[in-house]
Amino acid sequence: MARRTKIVATLGPANGDARGIRGLIEAGVNVFRLNFSHGDASEHQERAQTIRDIAAETKTPIGILCDMQGPKIRIGSFVDSMKIDLQNGGLFCLDSTLALNGGTAERVHIEQPYIDDVKNHDRLLLDDGRIELNVIEKSATSLTCRVTSGGILSSKKGINKFGGGLSADALTDKDRSDIKIAAALNTDYLAISFVRSKSDVETARQLLKEAGSNAHVIAKIERAEAITEAFLPGIIEASDGLMVARGDLGVEIGDENLMAVQKQLIDDANHANRVVITATQMMESMINSPVPTRAEVFDVANAVLDGTDAVMLSAETAVGDYPIETVRAMARVIEGAEKYPLAQRSKHRIDETFQRIDESIALATMYVANHLEDVAAIICMTETGVTPLIMSRINSHMPIYAMAQKPATCAVTALYKGVIPIPFQTTALKPAEINPRAIAELVARNAVVEGDLVLITRGDIVNLEGGTNSLRIVRVEATNL
Repeated sequence: MARRTKIVATLGPANGDARGIRGLIEAGVNVFRLNFSHGDASEHQERAQTIRDIAAETKTPIGILCDMQGPKIRIGSFVDSMKIDLQNGGLFCLDSTLALNGGTAERVHIEQPYIDDVKNHDRLLLDDGRIELNVIEKSATSLTCRVTSGGILSSKKGINKFGGGLSADALTDKDRSDIKIAAALNTDYLAISFVRSKSDVETARQLLKEAGSNAHVIAKIERAEAITEAFLPGIIEASDGLMVARGDLGVEIGDENLMAVQKQLIDDANHANRVVITATQMMESMINSPVPTRAEVFDVANAVLDGTDAVMLSAETAVGDYPIETVRAMARVIEGAEKYPLAQRSKHRIDETFQRIDESIALATMYVANHLEDVAAIICMTETGVTPLIMSRINSHMPIYAMAQKPATCAVTALYKGVIPIPFQTTALKPAEINPRAIAELVARNAVVEGDLVLITRGDIVNLEGGTNSLRIVRVEATNL
């Protein structure tokens, strides 16, 4: 059984050249993440072009995801780049009047607006939650804190407030500039960091449109506010997908709450026909180790069983010592998890009615695929990728072959679980030739053999967006090839 859950890998110094990219594709990467927190425009453009060239050469549709840096809230720097040792029970001050580079063992700079967002007894978490402070006295320009969980603190570390609430626009000036760069390199996906509301996603989409891009927008869920009933439904509605970004999200809501939130976010995304990526520390130990821990194996497998479309690697592939081994290990874990019966059963929307014809055809197809004997594959003729996306919300062992004329559609569907994109030109074909040619393509790939049943969805008018209105069940025979 072919692997259904997709792998997103971050490019960086460990693998950013042609050799590294080729090796990662061969190991099983489906989508590459370009992290705009690092590198410059020329570096991202060069890597994107290398990805496109190798994907075309190997005839492997590969997606590109450009990940915006966002407003990471940080403390200032310490004098002479010193590191300080905060002891439990000691006092430490966050001071907006202190010079940006004037940090000492007693205090460090923080921007004034963040002081305004904090009140006495709030919990502040520094360096991804490794250090915790309790605010005991607030003045107009400073916060005096008691160290409740100490450790070594260095310059420019991130700061979060437990429960969320630190004000910062999701799109910085740098992000707005970087969106133009992402559009110019024809990214397939744009990930927006620290999304707070529906308007953040809408603004990003408008900026993409103005830059001439129709890239799909992924909302990274990493703020406590974003998972509330007041904001989450709007964020899901406005976006094309979610990323469960467990680093900052875990800091803001507490690690003990993270698992339940992850499951709910994946379920909500699937229910809304949105793609979903699970990210952060999935194989963290493999930055320096050639094998994962058992806990990491279970983490990846659990995300697969939750119904995620993709699992993401960050530092593991960007700067790790074993990027190829990490991708191979993740692929093995996914394949193992997908053998479990729970990953092949679904009651997705079984009791609901639908408003769209293409949605009805997609879900009916998956019902047939899961219940009719001898079905070996699904062929989905698609212009935009919407129909295979809807199909992929249903748990199944059945491969979905998204056949599309547009390279961009193939690249986008490379992220969808269970979907195998295939470039397929129909412009020169007569309507009666399309189905036999599509089946012949699967026969050539050894995906089906004579006697198998194949489900084929398409529209009466070929290459029309939103036109899927038919399902045919075809038996593979020598006469129809």
